[in-house]
Amino acid sequence: MGEENKVTLHGMWISPYVNRVQLALKVKGITFEYVEEDLSNKSPLLLKYNPIHKKVPVLVHNGKPVSESFVILEYIDETWNNEPRLFPEDPYERSRVRFWASYIQQVTECMLKVLKDEGQDKALEEFLEKLNVLEDGIKNSSLGIDTNIEGRNMGLLDIMIVVTLGGYKVQEQVFGVKILDPDKTPLLCSWVTSLIELPIVKEYAPPHDKVLSFLHFLKQGGLKTPRN
Repeated sequence: MGEENKVTLHGMWISPYVNRVQLALKVKGITFEYVEEDLSNKSPLLLKYNPIHKKVPVLVHNGKPVSESFVILEYIDETWNNEPRLFPEDPYERSRVRFWASYIQQVTECMLKVLKDEGQDKALEEFLEKLNVLEDGIKNSSLGIDTNIEGRNMGLLDIMIVVTLGGYKVQEQVFGVKILDPDKTPLLCSWVTSLIELPIVKEYAPPHDKVLSFLHFLKQGGLKTPRN
């Protein structure tokens, strides 16, 4: 890759917002350099590229920074408009994907509250309610959630849901709460299960032991998970 087309992603390995972008770049087949940031000691480049929020992820393309995970995902799909596309071409279908992406963002935020034990009972109740709504959305095919990954490429909703819920087993192990229940949300469970078996997802997923260690640290009141 020429210097004029260089792509760099500044991130933190445990952040779901960073991992969305990282997985999207891999799905699109974009070569990029990854820079791990220490958010307790932010680098001069991070402060330069994201002076407003001073958070990750930040994508730098041709020397120009793009911040906020959803903005970055749209930028990626519009800049590299080759297949596979993250967003549908049809404007109406694209609007439905944006709607559900916004909803999955709420699911992610609720999950982070549960993991950080922020009023866990209330946070867990809200989280499970949102999963039930998502399950109903999958059941209603007219709402536009395609969970059948066979014969198609990963899209935006696949990326967002597998990053949010793909590590549910280790999360359940550490925090002692049921994240995914196949009896209550069978379609959602099936969707997540099929996604985590994909080679590209297995390649991106952080090591189990590393996640386990970090979640124990988080549970004990350690570093807050970055939100962007």
